[in-house]
Amino acid sequence: MSFLRNTRSKFSSFLDLSHLNSGTVRRQACSLNGSDESVGNPKHAQVVICGGGVVGTSVAYHLAASGLTDITLLEQGRVSCGTTWHAAGLIGQLKGTMLSSEMSKYSRDLYASLEQQGHGLGWKQCGSLNVARTKGRMTFFKRQLAWAKVLGIESHLVTPQDIKELCPLLRDDDLEGGIWIPGDGVVSPTDVTNVFVKLAKEKGVKIVENCKVKKVDTENRKVKAVETDLGRIECQYFVNCAGLWARQVGKLSIPRIIVPLHSCEHFYIVTKPCQVPNMTPVVRDYDGYIYLREWSGGILGGGFEPVAKPAFFDGIPDKFEFQQLPDDWDHFQVLLEQILHRIPSLNDAEIRSMLNGPESFTPDAMPIMGESPQIECYFMAAAMNSQGISLAPSMGQSIVKLMTGLKGTNDCHTVCPSRFMACHNNKKFLYDRAKEIVGYTGSVPYPLKEFKQGRRLRTSPLHLRLEASGAQFVEQMAFERTAWFNSNSIQDDFVDNYDTPLGTFGKPAWFDDVKREYWGCRNAVCLIDMTSFAKFDIKSIGREVVDYLQYMCSNDIDKGIGTVIHTGMQNKNGGFENDCSLVRIDHNHFFMISPTNQQTRALAWLSKHLPTDGSVQLSDVTSMYTAINVIGPRAKDLMSDLTNTSMTLHDFPSMTNKIINLGYASDIMAMRLTHTAEDGWILYIPNEYALHVYDTLMSAGQDQDYGIQNAGYFALRSLRIERFFAYWGQDMDVHTTPLECNRDFRVKFEMAADFIGKEALLKQKSQGIKRKFIQLFIQGHDLETDPWPWGSEPIYMNGKFAGMTTSSTYGYSVDKLICLGFVQDFDNSGQAKYITNDTIMKGGAQFEVDIAGKWYGARVGILPPKIPPAVSDSYRPSTVH
Repeated sequence: MSFLRNTRSKFSSFLDLSHLNSGTVRRQACSLNGSDESVGNPKHAQVVICGGGVVGTSVAYHLAASGLTDITLLEQGRVSCGTTWHAAGLIGQLKGTMLSSEMSKYSRDLYASLEQQGHGLGWKQCGSLNVARTKGRMTFFKRQLAWAKVLGIESHLVTPQDIKELCPLLRDDDLEGGIWIPGDGVVSPTDVTNVFVKLAKEKGVKIVENCKVKKVDTENRKVKAVETDLGRIECQYFVNCAGLWARQVGKLSIPRIIVPLHSCEHFYIVTKPCQVPNMTPVVRDYDGYIYLREWSGGILGGGFEPVAKPAFFDGIPDKFEFQQLPDDWDHFQVLLEQILHRIPSLNDAEIRSMLNGPESFTPDAMPIMGESPQIECYFMAAAMNSQGISLAPSMGQSIVKLMTGLKGTNDCHTVCPSRFMACHNNKKFLYDRAKEIVGYTGSVPYPLKEFKQGRRLRTSPLHLRLEASGAQFVEQMAFERTAWFNSNSIQDDFVDNYDTPLGTFGKPAWFDDVKREYWGCRNAVCLIDMTSFAKFDIKSIGREVVDYLQYMCSNDIDKGIGTVIHTGMQNKNGGFENDCSLVRIDHNHFFMISPTNQQTRALAWLSKHLPTDGSVQLSDVTSMYTAINVIGPRAKDLMSDLTNTSMTLHDFPSMTNKIINLGYASDIMAMRLTHTAEDGWILYIPNEYALHVYDTLMSAGQDQDYGIQNAGYFALRSLRIERFFAYWGQDMDVHTTPLECNRDFRVKFEMAADFIGKEALLKQKSQGIKRKFIQLFIQGHDLETDPWPWGSEPIYMNGKFAGMTTSSTYGYSVDKLICLGFVQDFDNSGQAKYITNDTIMKGGAQFEVDIAGKWYGARVGILPPKIPPAVSDSYRPSTVH
């Protein structure tokens, strides 16, 4: 504490940024990157980029390198004046997800290449040493090592003794081990930005500083022009790279763009020189919230504290350029203690300065990258969650791929703007969530980990009933969904229902509860609240809606009234933009159900292709209906007791819909499907009847001893994975085609009618596929002691990397862990060959899955396994529609 008191006394009023040579930074930004007065403000550009930080300049550089040179970059102040200039410059390749790791590897490789070419980035390949204090962290490092092998990132697990040899400064007596990444390093953020600007300008990109965007003009929801305080620029594309200001820039268009981010104060200190070797590796002690790097013979130390300090709730001050926030040693204390704990010798070091600079964070700690769902040709690359330097090059590369229509892995739903809704952009929500997000970025990324702040935002009418019954909730699209029911205690305190058990990579605490619910679905009857699913009403006066949906859907939707049709909506490459169920309510009226995470995406995709004459009406009716899945062999008996509609298979076949009464309630859409191959109905109930219908079902099921109980999404997941059902956002994405995931029987190849993606699918059908969806049953695994698969595990075929798992579960009927995933057959040069069923099933192909560093044998399947069906009036799920 004496150290802290001395520091506070010495630096209580400091604004000295000499350790960053800020005067040089400013002069370089002005002289090297300043506007070319001979150019002036252009009247037209193909692409306008808003934001001159490292992300915006990376986008400009990458677009120019791709051949799109009619580009204007607008910066309201000076290049790199926002958050870029004060970044710590750490380049670490292994992140919390495989996608982020892949993106960071590209960035690292580009920086190293540019440095080798003679562009001064300040690149120093000193390596990264990430240390673990817990076994859980070490298990995650083993998962990262499995990704590293696939991505070609040299990495090594190390012992505490190895850590001491690699970095003698570190205390190691409390460590379990670590992971060493020798190819990692550091850069100078301002130098990186200057190089991007220099190379972009050489290819014709115009850089206009001191130019503020006033409005993004649109026509028919498509970018038309950008109004600035220096004039109007007609353009085809707009890219919001405004960093801290990105949310504010999102408000400058009609309709407004949803850019959910909030600033938080981010702290680090720099010591005076204390004989720290120049090539000391970057150290990340995530369990202590801190990072450390060598700086001019001393140490730069900062971190991501468990409870952060949000900034700028009332707005960012004008002219906030090359500025920082006041120091706060009290808030920094939790990080300072950990820095001194990890490097004890720093107790004798002198602090040169503290830096407190704002960084922007999203509600889920992932960046925002992709095309806006609100306006066509409006792209975003913002909210880096303090990873801007590490992710900027990949952001630029990804924007190029999206803008030019190239197929790439980075346009993933986990970073796509359509993963958010308007409620995520609520300022109070962002403020409260931001306090948690900063610390979340460094916590152990256990599977199914949940946030605690900003919860209970979107709930179904059944929420309080389920909560009182012990429901444990998980969040998706801000909607509270029941994961499972805790049978050991029925909590009264709602907070407990959101406080998931201590994280684990092994057997979860809810295993037995989900097992009970699973068998309830298979042997009796369960109620699952599925209200969160997205719902849309699509209608017209005449046949226009049929023609519209036939063009949008790859399956034939022109079926009889009351028919339920499972269909995909494909993009021009044949990939799934939407995976949905359509119900024909009338000859000119359809009801559509999509997965929860597709609500924004599906609405945008449908709206984008609506007839311009207004003949088709589209409404998002998600909030109008409660959905209850009545699932299990006793579902027919239960439903028959409560309605005068015949529920026999003859009168009410699979994949059909009827409007029924239930109890006292009317106008309920009852669809005979469950998304699991079990018998049952999903009831879409007007919200005012929801509690009555739920209570009526539960009471009748208990009175008749049908074994009724509640169930959650984890039981549903186990049922669908066991049955080999793919889900969008978990298994399928915009690159997955129906032929690759066993959905080709739902494609109307034989019909003359055109639909989006038909040409691509016909070509693929003729040539063959290069990736195949498979099911893997893990062998030789100890459920009690071994780490479990949770998705993103490498799959090996005959000892060679073949693909990744996408989702996994425990199959209670087969008594094995089950993984779903895609595999490819690579030749010696790494190119994917055409793959057939015989490639997988014949010739003795051996499959293994790398689960946290250990390879487990796996029995492979390409068709749903034969699981004894629950008997209900000789029910079999229909696959016709």
